[in-house]
Amino acid sequence: MDRITRTPTRIGRSVDEITGSRRLRRTRKTDWSRRLVQENRLTVDDLIWPIFLVDGENKREPLPAMPGVFRLSVDMAAQEAKRAASLGIPAIATFPYIDHALKDQTGSHACHADNLINRATRAIKDAAPDIGIITDAALDPFTDHGHDGILRDGIIVNDETVDQVVAAALEQARAGSDIIAPSDMMDGRIGAIRDALDADGFQDVAIMSYATKFSSAFYGPYREAIGTSGLLKGDKKTYYLDPANSNEAMREAEQDLAEGADMLMVKPGMPYLDIIHRLKETFAVPTFAYQVSGEFTMIKAAAANGWIDGERAMLESLLAFKRAGCDGILTYFAPDVAELLAS
Repeated sequence: MDRITRTPTRIGRSVDEITGSRRLRRTRKTDWSRRLVQENRLTVDDLIWPIFLVDGENKREPLPAMPGVFRLSVDMAAQEAKRAASLGIPAIATFPYIDHALKDQTGSHACHADNLINRATRAIKDAAPDIGIITDAALDPFTDHGHDGILRDGIIVNDETVDQVVAAALEQARAGSDIIAPSDMMDGRIGAIRDALDADGFQDVAIMSYATKFSSAFYGPYREAIGTSGLLKGDKKTYYLDPANSNEAMREAEQDLAEGADMLMVKPGMPYLDIIHRLKETFAVPTFAYQVSGEFTMIKAAAANGWIDGERAMLESLLAFKRAGCDGILTYFAPDVAELLAS
């Protein structure tokens, strides 16, 4: 162990004189003391696993831009849900890759009771009844233009989109979804979904608001995964948040809570740790981050090239969300982390 020196420094005072004998390294000198004073911890209870769905049977389609991530057929998704439950992961979020023949301008297939999302929800509930299921009522996987809303004369029409999103949310609740998480960022969608769920007897179905979903460069691999990357006409800046704005994000969150949201989500995650912290400090409600595909892929790519320690970077990135105030994180790393924490 280094011996504490009392020798004066070059400016004439000893370290004890400079610090007033407050040596902050004391609690960092051993493993046991570092563990004793650790302020935040990552556990399996913090993990939500986003998975991608595809029609068919016994399918595991690899996604080149997301190493280790697959599109899963409903039967395989049910098996993976059982594995996730055995690892202690609390919840799964599902996102579909829809056959282009089922897409149209209004995303009408989102409202079908037997669409891919709803079939997967029922299968997962049968296979792993104790795991939570989070579904997104946004229309972008179902539209032929890749937008989250209904496109009319080059404009995403808000109110008509909300009606469609509500209809999709109701079918998801009927299939067994535990949390509706609409990511479309239309005005009024949270209140409209809450009213519809309550009127239909789904008072216990919660709403996780994508209250602060930013118009980000980090979504690319996700859009490939759900099959919208080549379809998108224009951009989503008229409804997603400007990455430069934090006060606007606070107003969006406040509005969604007033309309009945039970919890908030920030998307993407790592570039917006300041937003996570402000939301948690201001509203003190359950707050989540989505570590999106671009964040995941950057860590994976750098690790594959030997530029960083992938495992350490993975854990550090997730711990950063906890430090910022997150109650949980949607992350494609979820099963890897769960296995690591259990070892």
